[in-house]
Amino acid sequence: MQIIHQVVVFDAADLTAESAFWAEVLGGSVEVDDDWHMVLVDGEPRIGVQLAPNHVRPEWPDGVQQQQIHLDLYVADFPAAHERVMALGAQVLQPVKDGESNDFQVYADPAGHPFCLCWFNKS
Repeated sequence: MQIIHQVVVFDAADLTAESAFWAEVLGGSVEVDDDWHMVLVDGEPRIGVQLAPNHVRPEWPDGVQQQQIHLDLYVADFPAAHERVMALGAQVLQPVKDGESNDFQVYADPAGHPFCLCWFNKS
């Protein structure tokens, strides 16, 4: 079996908000097709967003509607990446606490799907 593309697909009630968020985060564009949007980066499919009118926002970390999947995005400049995703509508779910050695911070996208901005600690 040859896999041509690997695409993570998110359910969302608001396709435009969800696909625009991920296109901006990844530096891509959105291809629109009725109840399906594909986020393309350098012309290649990266994230799909399918219409789910009854989508229930996940409650992180242990709510009634728990997360089903999440992305880890490794970034070279965490402060810049943080500012960018926040400006695009992300919400911090678990901030990094002073004195902790965590190498990630947890966010939610506009539809509530958790994702992490990660970096490599240079210890």
